[in-house]
Amino acid sequence: MSDAVTPEFVALQQAVAGRYSLERELGRGGMGIVFLARDVALDRLVAIKLLPPALATRSGLTERFLAEARTAARLSHPNIVALHSVEEASGLVFFVMAFIDGETVGDRLRGKGPLTPHDAARMIQEVAWALGYAHGRGVVHRDVKPDNIMLERASGRAIVMDFGIAGAAGGAAEAFGTAQYVSPEQAGGQTLDGRSDLYSLGVVAFLSLTGRLPFDADDPHSLLAMHVSRPAPPVLSVSPGMPRKLARAVDRCLAKQPGDRFPDGEALAESVAEAIEPPREIPAAVRVWMTRNTQPTVAHLFYIPLVTMPSGMAAVYLISKGTPLSILAGVGVLLVGLSGPFAITALYRFIEMRRLLGAGYSLEDIRLALQLHAQRRREELAVEFAAEPPLPARILRQVTNAAGWAIAPTMLVMFLDQRDAAWVAAVGACTVIFSAGSILRTFFPGIRLMTDRGIEWRLKFWKSKLGRWFEKLSRFGLKKRSVPAELTYRPTEMAIGLAADSLFESLPKEQRRELKELPGVLERLQRDASLMRKTVDDLNGALAGLGEQSDAARSRALHDAGGRGAELDETRTRLRAEISEQRDEAASRLAAAVSALESVRLSLLRLKAGTGTVTELTADLGAARSLTETIEYTVHGNAEVEKLFKPYRTPPGPLQPNNA
Repeated sequence: MSDAVTPEFVALQQAVAGRYSLERELGRGGMGIVFLARDVALDRLVAIKLLPPALATRSGLTERFLAEARTAARLSHPNIVALHSVEEASGLVFFVMAFIDGETVGDRLRGKGPLTPHDAARMIQEVAWALGYAHGRGVVHRDVKPDNIMLERASGRAIVMDFGIAGAAGGAAEAFGTAQYVSPEQAGGQTLDGRSDLYSLGVVAFLSLTGRLPFDADDPHSLLAMHVSRPAPPVLSVSPGMPRKLARAVDRCLAKQPGDRFPDGEALAESVAEAIEPPREIPAAVRVWMTRNTQPTVAHLFYIPLVTMPSGMAAVYLISKGTPLSILAGVGVLLVGLSGPFAITALYRFIEMRRLLGAGYSLEDIRLALQLHAQRRREELAVEFAAEPPLPARILRQVTNAAGWAIAPTMLVMFLDQRDAAWVAAVGACTVIFSAGSILRTFFPGIRLMTDRGIEWRLKFWKSKLGRWFEKLSRFGLKKRSVPAELTYRPTEMAIGLAADSLFESLPKEQRRELKELPGVLERLQRDASLMRKTVDDLNGALAGLGEQSDAARSRALHDAGGRGAELDETRTRLRAEISEQRDEAASRLAAAVSALESVRLSLLRLKAGTGTVTELTADLGAARSLTETIEYTVHGNAEVEKLFKPYRTPPGPLQPNNA
């Protein structure tokens, strides 16, 4: 990155004056100079890559530079940098692309050392998705290296850049990438396909995890020879504490023969996803905050009996006098009495929020923690209230509610009627019915709860503009703290959904009104994606329960089962096939739900940037609604398979699923 004003900077600024305003140079590579600029018409930051005028005079370089632009323009993917336009002006050749606010993987490694296994796995997975997408369209990158992978600052998303020497799959390796990262077939000038990029990504992954390259030498020719002839050291031999599944995935990428690597980027991404199980626990500091925000404080316990109740009775007495002055005084006493608990609550929440923010956590951590807690609570309630309550319990609930609502107006009439004995008895009866009914409803709830209203309300509050305003107020005057090492687990669907919610809230009021159904669709997609994720986990567990036995145990079990052995074995095989099919379908639905969420988020980004329309976003919402209906059918199908599997979860007799 450079702030110096170079001749190329001046020449390009003169050529694009009025359309783009150049700010500074971001970097230089073998095929271009990249500048940070501002799109004047759309008022957004962009990156402009210029073919240096000195290179433009060389035969074929301009055509090659334009070929890079045309190649990149064919690719539209969340993990590939977006190309806006390809232009020529005043003899200069350049293209305009999206500006990514972040740093390259190379910068991250040079500045902070190796990535954590979880961060490296996410980077590998997202780059594999991008490469798989490009390979599916016949494009091989040919220069995958840390400096061509950006990490977006706000989201951590990995974005592949610089298809500078990209070519069609199946073509010969006419141009080398960077020597440290080339595949054996690329080093040998052989025909390339997408598996060559996966080898290069394997080298990037090796470096990201261990802090060193699998091969290193002083000159490029020695490096190329190592890539061709020398086996890469196993990741675990360099970093023994690495998760084994992740290490095996990287080792497979570094296989010398393309046929021994993953067949495509999607297969690599799937393998890496299985390699790392992210922490699913909410950080202790956030859990403490959540607990303190649900429990009454000592101030509440003292204030309610000592202030609120006496002030309420005094207000009823003053209002019952009937004079304008007494009524006004009664209303004032009532407001003071009722406002106290709210003031105490606001002050307490303010102090607790400052304590959490001071520890380095953010409003997004709070939202994610509450959303994860709400999701778990929904699962618990689905088990606790699996069926509608019986009729007597529903009647009890209605009677209890009616008695509770009748207490206050009956007390008011009692005072107005000079405490007539009948009204006193009515107040007493309502109080007894409400108290007794409340106790009985603890054991016999009269409603089928599907959500915890308290948790859902708190989640809604912290996702609203009022919650963000409260967070900003609580943060006022706090010193900036480093991000804590233990962060809230971010399931992909929740993280994307919350990002989309924030984008929706930032839209103008008129657009939010046109898209009023969007929050509901996002919530449903998140719920369906979470359900599919849980379904995949459950079905994987079921398959593990029907796993293969050792030969000795299997022979013994079949012998003990007698004539039923073959029948049980056939049943086991059939169940495995059915559960595998349902697991694969659920995994496909999960990917589709996350993709739909991402499409909505990208449409919101385009709408906010001025390059999208409400009509396009409405079409995405329609597709998302159709997907949620399809997922519901999948859920019903999984329920049927679970019924089939249930009798065999602990099968009778000697043939146990988990014998070893």
